[in-house]
Amino acid sequence: MPENKDQTHLYQTILNLKDLKELSAFFEDLCTPNEISSMVDRWKASQLVDQNIPYREIYEQTGISTATVTRVARSLSLGAGGYRLALDRINKNRKSNK
Repeated sequence: MPENKDQTHLYQTILNLKDLKELSAFFEDLCTPNEISSMVDRWKASQLVDQNIPYREIYEQTGISTATVTRVARSLSLGAGGYRLALDRINKNRKSNK
């Protein structure tokens, strides 16, 4: 659960956005290009770690540092479950769209 009311409000705001165009515009305004790039890297790393690709290979394929990959892997196994929920949901959607 969110840590405070402001965090809850931010998450509710994101949930109220209607589509990818609105979400993209919001994140472009909210985050710096480097912050967005970092989030994209972490999400990509989570997908590759979930496929059991070795950390060094992930780095060689993507340029994502092994420190970031390690942090993502730790969150996947010991975190709040957000990565797992999202990964399971997109994997389920991919299977149902085949």
